[in-house]
Amino acid sequence: MKTRVREFRTAAGLTQQQLADLVHVSARTIISIEKEQYSPSLMLAYRMAEVFGVSVEELCCLRENRELEDRKYEDL
Repeated sequence: MKTRVREFRTAAGLTQQQLADLVHVSARTIISIEKEQYSPSLMLAYRMAEVFGVSVEELCCLRENRELEDRKYEDL
């Protein structure tokens, strides 16, 4: 799942470890989210959105991800 975690994290001047500490996960989890290898749970997405002062929808590119998923179903 595409997110804007890296963009918001770097804009906030945080390292991956600092963000991980703020949201109670490992730095590896943040790295995996940023590489689109792991989709955050709703609670983790909420915690990160709160840190950055944005909505979960904005952080997780809800519109874009929904459109990508809808296209997959159209092809079935």
